[in-house]
Amino acid sequence: MSSFQGPTFQLVDQVSWEELSRTRNFGPQSRPLLVKGAVRPWPAWTKWSFERLSELRRPDGSEIVFRFQNGLVEQGVTREPLDLPISPYIRELSDRAREGNPGERGLVPLSKFKTLSKGEAFHLDWSYMKTFDSDRVYLAQWNILDEFPDMKKDFAIRTVWPGWRYTWEFVFIGPAHTVTGLHYDFPNNWFCQVRGTKEIVVFPPDQTAYLCKSRKYDWGATLSDVNISELDRMPERCAIFQQAKGYYARVEAGDALFIPKENWHAVVAQEPCISLGIFGLTPWEIVSGGGPSEFRSLLHKLHLYRWGNCTCHKMEAKGSEG
Repeated sequence: MSSFQGPTFQLVDQVSWEELSRTRNFGPQSRPLLVKGAVRPWPAWTKWSFERLSELRRPDGSEIVFRFQNGLVEQGVTREPLDLPISPYIRELSDRAREGNPGERGLVPLSKFKTLSKGEAFHLDWSYMKTFDSDRVYLAQWNILDEFPDMKKDFAIRTVWPGWRYTWEFVFIGPAHTVTGLHYDFPNNWFCQVRGTKEIVVFPPDQTAYLCKSRKYDWGATLSDVNISELDRMPERCAIFQQAKGYYARVEAGDALFIPKENWHAVVAQEPCISLGIFGLTPWEIVSGGGPSEFRSLLHKLHLYRWGNCTCHKMEAKGSEG
């Protein structure tokens, strides 16, 4: 791993929240964009602490039990999920978060990150992925705003994403070193970081040939057979993967990263984190993208499309396509 340079990266485009809110010119965007400080003016910045989220209860006062993700689902074997109460899990994260900020290590060491300039090409330190166990229980894709609709007021996403869109939101809450594997989503996504720091790598659609597209089925997403946690075990795929060119973002608490539709990305948490992914579709995108996705989902449920090779059951991926 120490000799594997991997793909070439450059820093993602960046703008401050003050500048974006002043110009109000966020329109169609084909490249990822990091908006520094976007979440800080929103109520979520003060309301969405680990402590407060751990106190959430159902309307009848009962404990919330959620189906936790058990290890990576994007690559390799999908394990049976775990039904666990959320409060003890989040309280433990709160204790860990108080222990301090992320250290020097990362896909890009902090000292190196501070020296990088816009447009500069660099490589990641993939050996970092071998310094921890990324196979963790993860409170991922919790549709919290469906369960608690009043909490939608905590995110003023319309201020950066004007115009009508059908949106849905998922919360991701987990410890340091959780990994979301390489994949792309068919809708655009505002990835809002409320607590903690995450490293995110993004590859535009024209890099698909180097990302080993998988046949493993997932609703709304297309997966890769490149497992960034196990690159030392896949030399043939690494030889292809290292030809890719992508973007790197260090998304800190208070930031929001725009990930355009069909852009491949993977996420690595540096510390306990609370994140909210806001996906949005225009009316045309609902027809052109949502329709085919729902049709494939129906075929899958009928065992007619990639049944036995999917993220929704305890199955193992069966290789790449293309």
